[in-house]
Amino acid sequence: MERIICLVIGYLFGSILQTGYWYGKFNHIDIRQHGSGNAGTTNVMRTLGKKAGIITYLVDALKAIFAALIIHFIWGNSLDNEMLLFLYSGLGIVLGHNFPFYLGFKGGKGIAATSGVVMSLMLFPTHCWILTLAGVSTFAVVTIVSKYVSLGSLIAISGFFIEFVIMSLIGWIPLEGTALIEAYVLTFIIAALAFIRHAGNIQRLANGTERKIGQKKKTENEENK
Repeated sequence: MERIICLVIGYLFGSILQTGYWYGKFNHIDIRQHGSGNAGTTNVMRTLGKKAGIITYLVDALKAIFAALIIHFIWGNSLDNEMLLFLYSGLGIVLGHNFPFYLGFKGGKGIAATSGVVMSLMLFPTHCWILTLAGVSTFAVVTIVSKYVSLGSLIAISGFFIEFVIMSLIGWIPLEGTALIEAYVLTFIIAALAFIRHAGNIQRLANGTERKIGQKKKTENEENK
């Protein structure tokens, strides 16, 4: 039951706090009808400017931490698998961000929301800060070198799953047994959702037509994070 509650809490936070959409509404536009057509950080930044993009990213990331804090407030340290509940909430966050029920299930692509899920794990007094540091470093290096935001995002998300598994094998993740297997499944699904939502970007990366940082838009259909 706790798992379902956490999934629902995450979904509600992820969908209702649809930052890009609401920021656009405050500026009298539906952000999904501009640029790449999604409500994520990159499209907001390209459509409404850097400040709007930064605000969108911060709120989309922080909503995972807000949800995790509520879960901690409800259950505290009464459960041995609190990190697992954070991950269930995190999956809900990403699903809500990507598929908000009141917007026709058309939201963002989940990168900012996923980064928030990773950061929420830092609430544990373990080595989980390494996941955040590794994710930020990977995203920054790949994006700066390749000039592709989508590539940096996807490699960073892939790294999150791989790093989580490695850290669990050396005892740095406070889960074991079936709870750890569940955590593997959840982190894999979260990573897989990023690839599913970036299917168009992946195709353009393969074709060499993906838009680089600073490059002028070529088509209205072009999608990014």
